[in-house]
Amino acid sequence: MLESKTLATVAPPEVRPTSGLAIQDQVVELFDELRVPLLRYLSGFPLSVPDSEDIIQEAFLALFEHLGRGGSHPNIRGWLFRTAHNLALKKRLRVRRNGGPALEMGLARDVAIDPAPNPEVQLASHQTRERLMAVVRALPEQNRWCLYLRAEGLRYREIAAVLDISLGSVALYLERSLALVARAAER
Repeated sequence: MLESKTLATVAPPEVRPTSGLAIQDQVVELFDELRVPLLRYLSGFPLSVPDSEDIIQEAFLALFEHLGRGGSHPNIRGWLFRTAHNLALKKRLRVRRNGGPALEMGLARDVAIDPAPNPEVQLASHQTRERLMAVVRALPEQNRWCLYLRAEGLRYREIAAVLDISLGSVALYLERSLALVARAAER
């Protein structure tokens, strides 16, 4: 029993399960692993958290249906990020078309209270975080998305596939974005 469980956990994510129950188990396992990273990535879109949660559920439903039809993909993680990215773009477009309220960037602006007793250190830390977040919010969308996906651990090739851009563009966007953030951090 232990041997079969070990083999199942070692199998690459592109392996197609043969039964509906195996597909469900694989999708649930991927959901547990990727829900939070996807939610963090979607926080860069001007969408509410409930809308982002809905998008994640839609992406995993699409994965379940894709696998159920016998489909597979060599990079399920990249496929999920790409699907969530496209669903978020569609949702944002629908909100704009319907004249919905302008949503603020999903980036967290709240600062965790620092238990350090020194208020000067707290103020300096807060100002640095605010400055860095302002720089990130001011980046063009493609640059922000590249930065967020890289922060989630995706490789350059995966980012290029998710955003449907060239590998060179990913490298350029990340280089420029990181340079701006680094300059802001030095101030």
